[in-house]
Amino acid sequence: MPISSCQSSFSFPRLLPRLLAAALLSAGLAACQASPQPPGPVTSAVPTPSIAGQADPEEGVTLAFEPFTGAPGNIADELSEFIGSEARKQGITLVRRVGAAATYRVNGYLSATGQPSSGTVFYVFDIVDGNGRRLKRISGTEDTGGASGDPWQAVGSGTLSRIANRSVVEIKAWLNR
Repeated sequence: MPISSCQSSFSFPRLLPRLLAAALLSAGLAACQASPQPPGPVTSAVPTPSIAGQADPEEGVTLAFEPFTGAPGNIADELSEFIGSEARKQGITLVRRVGAAATYRVNGYLSATGQPSSGTVFYVFDIVDGNGRRLKRISGTEDTGGASGDPWQAVGSGTLSRIANRSVVEIKAWLNR
């Protein structure tokens, strides 16, 4: 069929009413849908921390450190000892039994990077309430000596002691806010 004899049966003036009808039909269907509820009022009040699960009201605030994520067992154990010692110095009561009731739980995350000449330990401690809601984040870095291969080999007692000290001091400041 030659192109000149094949005329399109569609023309814009004929197509326009169909497009308008489709748009009106779509708008009408959308209007029939259930309207979502408007959002509730916005409040600026900060929620108070939950102290549900506290072991003993007479004992006061208690903290339970959960097992650390990311650090090898020997590093995690040594850091736990330093944190326990620092907590005693700062007058903070730690609950040592896994799963024991405590006012707050502390989740710790550690990672290490390094080169033969230097390394760094990154640490994050999240203090959470009984519902698992984070109330405070403590984070930092500590430089280490270098190590070829596993960067955890360069992490010594001095590094872990500084991490424990800084973290427990921040926890104490947060508790006394």
